[in-house]
Amino acid sequence: MTGTGECARWAPGDQILWRYRDNGRAAHRPPGGSPVHICRPVTVVQDTAELLAVWMAPGTECVRPVLADGTQVHAEPLATRYTAPRTTARSTWFGAGVLKLARPGDPWSVWLFWDRGWLFRNWYVNLEEPHTRWSGGVDSEDHFLDISVHPDRSWKWLDEDEFAQAQHVGLMDRATAARVREAGLAAVEVIAAWGSPFRDGWEHWRPDPGWPVPPLPDDWDRTPAHMPT
Repeated sequence: MTGTGECARWAPGDQILWRYRDNGRAAHRPPGGSPVHICRPVTVVQDTAELLAVWMAPGTECVRPVLADGTQVHAEPLATRYTAPRTTARSTWFGAGVLKLARPGDPWSVWLFWDRGWLFRNWYVNLEEPHTRWSGGVDSEDHFLDISVHPDRSWKWLDEDEFAQAQHVGLMDRATAARVREAGLAAVEVIAAWGSPFRDGWEHWRPDPGWPVPPLPDDWDRTPAHMPT
């Protein structure tokens, strides 16, 4: 990392953590459980005042939420998906890697997916809290609603049922939901204008073959000093 304080920047090849806090589920969290429920070690591609780009390599060991009995979250019926007790589990990211792009202050990040042989599949707009930087990486909170953008520039909303259910069970209040929908509409305007990062050619980017797969540290859930509560 170069620089100091809030202006510190990571160099290409640095390894950091890309994490998400659990969504207002403190009442369902085990005693002593971490507020972080998703952690993905990534390699920095670019870190400037305009953009943080990171690469999550195939085979990366990550942390993901699971139900208390180990069942995958999406195997639980939607009606109880966000109220059933949860824990976290380590798992390996299989398949192609993911390039993640986040502009400071934006309430979303844009992910690029490829199929085997580097056949570009789509962009994925993940609506979320603007990222909070700390010495070991960045933290955010997912907002359930997403957008898929295809190479022909068509797009569609994703996970609207989960977005509605999160509101229904009290994980997101009405004001926050309205703000998230507004953020999604703002992202749609960028898509319609084919603004950055969609126009920037990131689908042709390739990782440095010399980069090792970042390890998942034992203290992946450590709490940075300025982490929102």
